[in-house]
Amino acid sequence: MADIIIKNAYVLTMDPDKGDIESGVVVIEDGIITEVGSSTESTAEKIIDAREGVVMPGLVNTHCHAGMTLFRGYADDMPLKEWLEDHIWPAEAQAGDEDIYGGTLVACLEMIRSGTTAFADMYIHMDMVAQAVEESGMRAALSYGMLDFGDTEKADAELKKGTEFVREWNGKADGRITTMYGPHAPNTCSRDFLIRVKEQAVRDNAGIHIHVLETEAELDHMKENFGMCSIHFLKDIDFWGPDVLAAHCVWLSDGDIRILAEHKVNISHNVISNMKLASGIAPVAKLLSAGANVTLGTDGCASNNNLDMFEEMKTAALLQKVSTMDPTVLPASQVLEMATVNGAKALSINSGMLKEGYNADIIIVDMKQPHLSPAYDIASHMVYAANGKDVKTTIVNGKILMEDHEITCLDEQSILERMKRISKNLVSRINS
Repeated sequence: MADIIIKNAYVLTMDPDKGDIESGVVVIEDGIITEVGSSTESTAEKIIDAREGVVMPGLVNTHCHAGMTLFRGYADDMPLKEWLEDHIWPAEAQAGDEDIYGGTLVACLEMIRSGTTAFADMYIHMDMVAQAVEESGMRAALSYGMLDFGDTEKADAELKKGTEFVREWNGKADGRITTMYGPHAPNTCSRDFLIRVKEQAVRDNAGIHIHVLETEAELDHMKENFGMCSIHFLKDIDFWGPDVLAAHCVWLSDGDIRILAEHKVNISHNVISNMKLASGIAPVAKLLSAGANVTLGTDGCASNNNLDMFEEMKTAALLQKVSTMDPTVLPASQVLEMATVNGAKALSINSGMLKEGYNADIIIVDMKQPHLSPAYDIASHMVYAANGKDVKTTIVNGKILMEDHEITCLDEQSILERMKRISKNLVSRINS
């Protein structure tokens, strides 16, 4: 007997071999999808009637700082350098374990509600982040954000901390948690430190999550100090590879794009954060044309200010169209691939499609909404018309985390009450 059968659904499989199924079923057993088709002979303990709903893979957010829900709206409308150095970093210095734990739980609630089933996170107090993820039922690739600014003693301490986290948490929570190394960026980490991180990641068979060329200021810094941009700098130390997840990648030349594609680097496009901080427009269409694996991420709530991947999909598509003056660029189907198939590939998780043998990371979108009627093209609707609030059911690893808009995995009210308390206390410490 199966655990769950979802029936009477429009199944958006994202599987190129199968395509969409207008009235289909998805069968789940032991956390795995065992059948996807028009009908089934299986029986299950739990039957979900998804009539007038779209069943699709959960969205994958490939660049996030989950605990930054603490700073949602805290420091808006300012340049990145000022925002980061004068406001965010000093505020983060005051944040403790309870703050980051509470902030991450709120982030998990927000993601579950808006259809994200897996995310990549780079931040601080990562043991608390991992604990929150474990409790939430979500899937995540976690990394401790490391900076050394050329300080040898700090580099030793940061790498030690990063290594301990990687080894402690990888494979935990029934395999839902994987770990990565998280050197912050080429302009905040020294050359020797980045070499050591790469070597350690190879030894531990772990991925690497890093910010790259988010701003023109980084580009100028690297050229002034090293005579080359971040892409060539990292190529020079054999840093690039399919184990690397590079966030932002805004200030790229055509040569940079070729290097990223040739080395099979995974790229996380964070369109709304880049727009809000006026960082620039990433050449996503060129990256995809070159064969690069481009994914989508929200970045943290302090620079977005939400974690709604549906909003991210729509904005990514629209900005590429207007920036290239080509309405055919980044069609809905391709954006959906970025948010599902490509994201799962970047995080090395067996998700991103509704396919036999894949993880049961699934969402159901309620189509009984005025803004989703009529429905001529489901993929188009998911990108251009739907939003996170339309998600009614979220399943991760075969476990129902939200059903009919009701969170079943966490005590939502107590988490929100905790956030009120810790955010108030945190601001008072910052301002004291």
